[in-house]
Amino acid sequence: MTARVLIVDDLLPNIKLLEARLSAEYFDVVTATNGPQALELCREGGCDIVLLDVMMPGMDGFEVCSRLKADPATMHLPVVIVTALDQPEDRVHGLECGADDFLTKPVDEIALIARVRSLARLKITIDELRARASTSANLGLASREPNDGARGRILLVEDRPSSADRIDSALRDFHDIDIEQHPQEALFRAAENNYELVVVSLNLAHFDALRLCSQLRSLERTRTLPILLLADMDDRQRVLRGLDLGVNDYIMRPIDRNELLARVRTQLRRKRYTDSLHENVQAAIELAVVDALTGLNNRRFLETHLATALDQTAHKGRPLSLMILDIDHFKSVNDTYGHDAGDEVLKAFAQRIKRVLRSADLVCRLGGEEFVVVMPDTPLAVAERIAERVRAAVEGARFPVDPKATRTIPVTTSIGLAERGADANADALMRRADKALYASKTSGRNRVTAAAA
Repeated sequence: MTARVLIVDDLLPNIKLLEARLSAEYFDVVTATNGPQALELCREGGCDIVLLDVMMPGMDGFEVCSRLKADPATMHLPVVIVTALDQPEDRVHGLECGADDFLTKPVDEIALIARVRSLARLKITIDELRARASTSANLGLASREPNDGARGRILLVEDRPSSADRIDSALRDFHDIDIEQHPQEALFRAAENNYELVVVSLNLAHFDALRLCSQLRSLERTRTLPILLLADMDDRQRVLRGLDLGVNDYIMRPIDRNELLARVRTQLRRKRYTDSLHENVQAAIELAVVDALTGLNNRRFLETHLATALDQTAHKGRPLSLMILDIDHFKSVNDTYGHDAGDEVLKAFAQRIKRVLRSADLVCRLGGEEFVVVMPDTPLAVAERIAERVRAAVEGARFPVDPKATRTIPVTTSIGLAERGADANADALMRRADKALYASKTSGRNRVTAAAA
């Protein structure tokens, strides 16, 4: 996995040292010698990760980091502060500015590569979500604003009561925290509850904490759940291994309370940001396959679903029937009462037929006033009874033509049915059902016609 890394330092020897180490691992490297130059490169999309020195003339690294995280165009960029400052208050300051991690000079090469690889994986995921969310925005879907990482729901996995109490006392005034001593039970709880962060002690007495981290990454429901490791100073190799497994961050004991709070806030902000991107992508998917007026699936979804359903029923030797419905004389509704009234009838029609169909039946709006119902495991004789029930339900009560239902009109529907043939061909099935619908229309409407087998 490669990425383009921006090194920001006012001292050329420092730049050359980091550049050599990263280039040896096949990372692309770009450089900047001051804050304004770095900001410009980031705004132009010239990097994936920023390695940022703190002590620079003019604009220091803390200010550069704050500006990157305040700009919507660059707020998603992972930033690692590389500095000789190694006090907890320095780390807290950097984390509060939005930094993702600290590396202390002289930089440990293995730690550098592990952290850059970890952040490169994160950046690829976020970039993909951002690209899809951008499409959603073009479709008119608004995204949530980034938050400050306040009040998250956290699961702490720690089997030493004294350590668990210290972590709990540090976090409980700001977050909702649950404590679990047993790793396997923690895995179940993480999968079944809406936690936003899992904090895992690397020194569990009778279980390999990294195995728990690996299991969290392998489960679909916890794959994107942030993991923060609690580690001792001599756990360096295991921490690096954890980063390779997908751990998001770590903090060394003895734990500074303010640093812990800052790292937790960073992970919560990032998770909520990616969650908002996921929501926009999901909304875009729904927009692509759902009819906006009726809330039913649309023609695009039907084409994919019907082909799959036919393949499955043919493989199992099970029946499948298709129903096509058309609202009778719908054009006259639009001409007499207006298109808004027609929309009200379409929405009410969709809801009414859904109420009388079975949960296994898929209802789609084909277009205009035409609808399709896919009925799996349904022979034609049963489909006829279902179709008659639908027809009667439509005819049985008048339809509103305005949102407040102050005016109503009678509505009927014509229905055509067909059952899956030996060829299991979606187009052939649709044509036979459509032919049966035409027969219902030409023979007086408001009736059900089944296609001959």
